[in-house]
Amino acid sequence: MARIGIIGSAGRMGQALVDAIKAAGEIHAGGVDKGDDVTALAASCDVLVDFSSPHALEANLDAAMAAGVPIVVGTTGLEERHHWLCDSASASIPVLQTGNTSLGVTLLAHLVREAAARLGEDWDIEIVETHHRMKVDAPSGTALLLGEAAAKGRGVALAEVSARGRDGITGARRAGDIGFAALRGGTVAGDHTVHFLADNERLSLSHLAENRAIFAKGAVRAAQWLLGKEPGRYTMPQVLDL
Repeated sequence: MARIGIIGSAGRMGQALVDAIKAAGEIHAGGVDKGDDVTALAASCDVLVDFSSPHALEANLDAAMAAGVPIVVGTTGLEERHHWLCDSASASIPVLQTGNTSLGVTLLAHLVREAAARLGEDWDIEIVETHHRMKVDAPSGTALLLGEAAAKGRGVALAEVSARGRDGITGARRAGDIGFAALRGGTVAGDHTVHFLADNERLSLSHLAENRAIFAKGAVRAAQWLLGKEPGRYTMPQVLDL
């Protein structure tokens, strides 16, 4: 059985991870939160799962490297520097970083990429996401993951075609843009829809998260898959062999 440690264990996601680890027949090796000793946890684990915060990522990666253990990073709100840190750590240990650990979302991203690759620029792409009122970042990590999938399907960089925060007199929609809209309210765990819109027809691909347990289940699946891998940067599609 694998010993799985949780970084960011005090919240609802942390408890969902404890339940998922037990359900998978693995060992919950403990958890840490802000101010706790990440290095000690890493030394007692076979693999770490990080759902803490972006500002803690560097210390968490350092602890994983010091212990020589793989790490699954499910923390959202990451910026370019954080991805550089993941790249750097992956030279020493296996690192799987993702904006969403749901297996369903992983497959959705694959379908979005396929659709974007096959539909021309006369099909507009808009991504709409809804989350609970307490979520602090927007667009969500999942929405950005789906946007990256669409951009890859079209062979473009998302940063060059991303359209966000439309307000006022914005002018006509620019061809090739990938639009984002974020809704916040209630206790929604996470709803995402990618709309492909052309003249006289629309195609919509959606995923609705009803409970955080799906993210915990996917994270544990990723942690199990990561065991025994060579150092490198890995993704959720690889877990599903996509």
